Amino acid sequence: MKILFLIPVCLSLILSSCAQKPEPCKSPPLLEGALTAFIPGHHLRVFEKFSYDAFGQNVRILAAGKEGNQTFYVDRLLLFREGVSYEIHYHNQTCIKSALKDPFRHIGVPHDAHFLNQMVLGSSSLPGQGLLVNNWNGTVEETQERYLLTFTALGCVPLYTLDFTQKGELSIMTSFFDLVEGVEDPNVFIPPSFCDSVEVLPAKKVFGARSFISLL
Repeated sequence: MKILFLIPVCLSLILSSCAQKPEPCKSPPLLEGALTAFIPGHHLRVFEKFSYDAFGQNVRILAAGKEGNQTFYVDRLLLFREGVSYEIHYHNQTCIKSALKDPFRHIGVPHDAHFLNQMVLGSSSLPGQGLLVNNWNGTVEETQERYLLTFTALGCVPLYTLDFTQKGELSIMTSFFDLVEGVEDPNVFIPPSFCDSVEVLPAKKVFGARSFISLL
């Protein structure tokens, strides 16, 4: 009888343990926010505001940065479902329109990522003083490059990502902030009229093998 009693108890503990282990997840399908990125191999620092629409597979990027001693500003619209990328210049109403061959990448933890640990950012002494996060790592199958990710335990919101080369050198370090669920103005995904008649150029290589938000 004792053995029969212990079997369901053990099974219950095992199932409870499995249920508590975080699973890979996707971030909210409509998201706006900002990030900073550092690409040491290019001596490149970027500040970026973005609008992200996973339903329509659209991304709008406003980025400013410094590469070496040169500063730059980029306004880019990526329409993955249509296979078109726009680089927009409002100051002289010009537009560079390119084919977009890269697949749309959801913001989230890849399905084959490995859970590392769970921790609290800030203080766990009192409610509201800390943020519960999950840490993950994994390897990009196509390139064999490794990554480390930190996402919130609730909501699957990105906080930090680190990408490494095959040699283990840091390639991209990204920090997300001021994230808000939803897109305030859906018109950000509509290219301006002066882009309509522009010829489509051959596809450019998007910077970053596993970047959630493509920079350049």
